[in-house]
Amino acid sequence: MALPPSPALPSRRAVLRAGGAACVLSAMGCMPRQDAPAVPSGPSRLRLLAETRLPHGLRVQGTTVGGLSAIDHDPATGAWVALSDDRSELQPARFYRLAVTLSAATLVVEVTESVTLLQANGQPFPPRRAGGEVVDPEGMRLLPGGRGVLWCSEGEERVHQPPTVREARLDGTHVRDLPVPALLQFTRPGTGARVNQALEGLALTPDARFAWAAMEGPLHQDGPEPGVGRPGGPCRLTAFDLSSGRAVRQVAYLPDAVPLPPVVPGGYADNGISEVLMLDGARMLVLERAYSMGAGNSLRLYEIDTRSGSDTLALERLREGSYHPAPKRLVADFAHLGLSLLDNTEGMCWGPRLPNGRRTLVVVSEDNFSARQVTQFAAFEYLESP
Repeated sequence: MALPPSPALPSRRAVLRAGGAACVLSAMGCMPRQDAPAVPSGPSRLRLLAETRLPHGLRVQGTTVGGLSAIDHDPATGAWVALSDDRSELQPARFYRLAVTLSAATLVVEVTESVTLLQANGQPFPPRRAGGEVVDPEGMRLLPGGRGVLWCSEGEERVHQPPTVREARLDGTHVRDLPVPALLQFTRPGTGARVNQALEGLALTPDARFAWAAMEGPLHQDGPEPGVGRPGGPCRLTAFDLSSGRAVRQVAYLPDAVPLPPVVPGGYADNGISEVLMLDGARMLVLERAYSMGAGNSLRLYEIDTRSGSDTLALERLREGSYHPAPKRLVADFAHLGLSLLDNTEGMCWGPRLPNGRRTLVVVSEDNFSARQVTQFAAFEYLESP
C-alpha cells in the first residue's frame, strides 16, 4: 500500500475542488534530474482555430456532464467520445457520445448520449462508500472498426483498488482487463504508485496493435514529485500488446519543474502527465499539466520518440545511469496560444483533417464538477515538425 498524501499537500482533485482554476517497440529513457534542460524556445506548432464551453451542470439522460478527462475521435466512423472521471459518486462511471462540428473557424460540441461503464458482472461500478470495485476513469481510446473502447482507471489506494486498463464494447459492457505490471500498482509503503498519480493518459498506435498507458507522476521509488525549480522523478509510460494484453515495453519521461510558484509561499504546486497521443507508430505527444495554488494552471505539449532510449519495464527502480535518456521537444506552450482560459486540460485527440490536409488537435478541460472551473473544448491546427 502506498503512503497517503501529507495533510499539508492535498491531492490535485481536492485542491481544485476547493480552490478552482483561480485560487513490439523500442523505448526511451528519462534524463537525469541534474541534466534536465530548460524549456526550449521556438515557434509553436499549434495554431488556435476555435474554442467552446459546455454549461456547468449540464444534464444528459439523468447524468451530470463534467469531469471530462479524455476525448477521442474515429475518423472512419465519425464517432466522438468523452470520458467522465466521476468515480460513481454522482452517477455511475460513464462516457459520453458527442456530436462535434469542426472547421477552420468553428467548433461546436453537443453531448448526445451517456453510456454506463459496466463491471465484468454486468453491473455499474459502485461509489466508494458502497464498497466493491472502485474506479477513477482517466484515459480512453476508441478501437477501430467500432468494436469498442479501451479505458484506464487510476484506481483507489485507500480501498485497495489497483490501477486498471480495460476494454469495453460501445454499449459499456466489459470485454477484458489487461494485466497491469505489479510495479505500477499500490504495493507497499515507499514503493509503487502515488495516490491520484497513477494511470492518467492512454494512447493507441495507428495500427491499433499497441496501447501506451501513462503514469501521471513518478513511482515512490523513482524519485520525488516535481516542485518549483526542480523536475522531480520520471513518469513511466507502458506499452501493451493488444493481441496478448501484456505489457511489452516501457518508457521513462521526465516532466518539467512546476513553471509557476504558488501565490502563497509553500502553497500546493505540482506537475505531471495528463494525456498522451501517438503521432505515428513511434512518436508520441505528451501533455504536461501543472497547477500552483493561486497562480493557476500551466499546459505544455512535448514530442518524444519511443525509439530513442532504453526499455525500463524490468527495472524496479529508475536510478541515474541505469537507463538511457530520450530528449523531448516542445510543441507548444498553451499560455501563448490565445486561449481565453488555461484550465485543467486532461483530454487530447486528433480531429478531422482541414481542407489544406493538416491535422486538427482537439483538447478538453476537466472541471472537477466545480462551478469555479469550466469544461472547455479547443481545436488547433497542427503544424508538422520540419
